[in-house]
Amino acid sequence: MKVTEHIKKANGKTLFSFEIIPPKKGNNIQDLYNNIDPLMEFKPPFIDVTTSREEYVYIDKGNGLLDRKITRMRPGTVGICAAIKHKYDIDTVPHVLCGGFSKEETEYLLIDCHYLGIQNVMALRGDAMSHQKYFEPSKNGNHFAKDLVAQINDLNCGKYLHDVMEADHKADFCIGVAGYPEKHLEAPSLQTDLKRLKEKVDAGADYVVTQMFFDNKKYFKFVEAAKKAGINIPIIPGIKPIAVKRHLQLLPQVFKIDLPEALINSVESCKSNTDVRQVGIEWTIQQSKELLAAGVPVLHYYSMGKSDNIEAIAKELF
Repeated sequence: MKVTEHIKKANGKTLFSFEIIPPKKGNNIQDLYNNIDPLMEFKPPFIDVTTSREEYVYIDKGNGLLDRKITRMRPGTVGICAAIKHKYDIDTVPHVLCGGFSKEETEYLLIDCHYLGIQNVMALRGDAMSHQKYFEPSKNGNHFAKDLVAQINDLNCGKYLHDVMEADHKADFCIGVAGYPEKHLEAPSLQTDLKRLKEKVDAGADYVVTQMFFDNKKYFKFVEAAKKAGINIPIIPGIKPIAVKRHLQLLPQVFKIDLPEALINSVESCKSNTDVRQVGIEWTIQQSKELLAAGVPVLHYYSMGKSDNIEAIAKELF
């Protein structure tokens, strides 16, 4: 079932969902199941599975020489989506990136998803590679998320890259995109960023999931501004609990977001990361309760492969 159909079927009730990351190569998928299992009692209608960018590794060839190779440390997104769908009978949302994929590779990935019965995809530009200062599109790849959305929407219409097919069973993907309550880190202004979001909607996006935020006022203001810009699709808040003290520096640096002073003070007063994790749980519970009261369509949590704090939060809400 499509994400938008789940939202419509809920008839105003706020749903629970979360995002996971694939394990690193060589790890067992059972570890992933162990983190998903405790969250199933809260009946998530769908689970997102991230896709990682490729990265360079350097192999020692001897004599002081290094051979540079491209690899993916966390492959398997589509396979994991299929495995979760089979094991739990639940919808999955693979993340599809511009970066690291040609348009042809993207088309093949989408065809695989269609054959597997995966009806939802999250279309993202992706980040720059670690050695790049700015994002650079892959050869023959989509440059922006709006281009990726357009390609997926074309496929839904039977338009492939080099052919138009009169197919009896066309793909019918529900397309999610990212939104940024505090603007994308590369956008010159929030208003410009809203224009980019509107372009993604006009290209065929069906719903939005926001980047993490820690002040609900910023989400509510973003939703209001989006509506004024003509964006009338569901905007799902993305939520991440603070888990370690290092997040005070890391999250603003990586995502260019602000943290409320009350949260900063609480985290700084903690003596251990165990205490920080509890502060993060309590803050997120209160944040989620306010969003629930406002009637948001879904509370979507960034779990980053750990479920204990998400479970503690969900027990207070669902």
